[in-house]
Amino acid sequence: MLPPPLTHPFRVSGPTLGPVPQPRPVGVITRGTTNPNRLRRCDRWLTGPQAWRLRQAGAAPVVVDLGYGASPVTALELHDRLRRVRPDVEVVGIEIDPARVAAARPLERPGLRFAPGGFEVPLPGGARPVVVRAFNVLRQYDESEVPEAWQRMAARLAPGGLLVEGTCDELGRVASWVGVTASGPRTFTMSLRRSGLEAPSIVAERLPKALIHRNVPGERIHELLTAFDLAWRVHAPMSVYGPSQRWIAAVATLRHEGWHVIGGPRRTRLGELTLPWEAVAPG
Repeated sequence: MLPPPLTHPFRVSGPTLGPVPQPRPVGVITRGTTNPNRLRRCDRWLTGPQAWRLRQAGAAPVVVDLGYGASPVTALELHDRLRRVRPDVEVVGIEIDPARVAAARPLERPGLRFAPGGFEVPLPGGARPVVVRAFNVLRQYDESEVPEAWQRMAARLAPGGLLVEGTCDELGRVASWVGVTASGPRTFTMSLRRSGLEAPSIVAERLPKALIHRNVPGERIHELLTAFDLAWRVHAPMSVYGPSQRWIAAVATLRHEGWHVIGGPRRTRLGELTLPWEAVAPG
């Protein structure tokens, strides 16, 4: 278990001076909107193609759910899902709002705790997380502030660690995220519910902050979504076999057109598409 935050008085030779001053968390309070299963698509990715990071980590790897919101449900779900990969995983839910931390602490259990903080990702003893999941925390920031936020969070990672920064809708049916290492962004992933999907470009509303204003002609993300929508329309007849088959066929067309799709049919079948960051990076 990770130790509780320091709250005892600070003493020198003389009277008690009061609590030790804590550094001010970096960031601003979010709206805090959350729902059960909202981040299941990202969690499925973390326990799938990214599970090796947990398996290769040392004893009791630490994973941070940064900015979990008004309800700690996503942190509880993350802990449950990651324990299937590493039973000894330590999940720390970090929130910049002290009231949210106080409300979550009664739900602490072995391997799960909550602490105040922001983009500085404070952990007792200078522990370094294997994964930092930060969803829906940069939407209210300016695009120009994203690189610094990525750098600050990624600097706290353990060797080989990963920052997953992304956005999703309230029900978790539309999601996208960037995989960032200490050396910078590496991958872009979009994951959609295929049933009832009109066009893959619906993800435009839920792109990470680094891309959401770049869905315009001349930008790579716009080129990707345009190509994906066209492939989705071309393969409309595949809908008779189910939306997953239509998605698989559309992704196969993207591959044929030269898009470097990462991952095989198993990931595609789940409604995922992962590309190298360079494929969509702002121009």
